[in-house]
Amino acid sequence: MTDLMTALALVLVIEGLAWAGFPEAMKRMMAQVLVMPPDLLRGIGLFMAILGLGGVWLVRAAFVAP
Repeated sequence: MTDLMTALALVLVIEGLAWAGFPEAMKRMMAQVLVMPPDLLRGIGLFMAILGLGGVWLVRAAFVAP
C-alpha cells in the first residue's frame, strides 16, 4: 500500500510541475483533449496504462532483489 501511495504522490508532483512550469501549454493541451473522440482517448489511456505497467515491471525486475 505504501508503494501505491508513493506512486500517486509522484503523479501529483509531476502534474504540478507541468502546470507550474508550462501553464499556457497545459491549457492548450486540455483544449485539444476536449475535442478528441472518446474512443481515441480510451485507446490512449489503455496504451499509457500498459506502458506504465511495463515500466513498473522493468523497474521491479531490475532493482528489487528476487
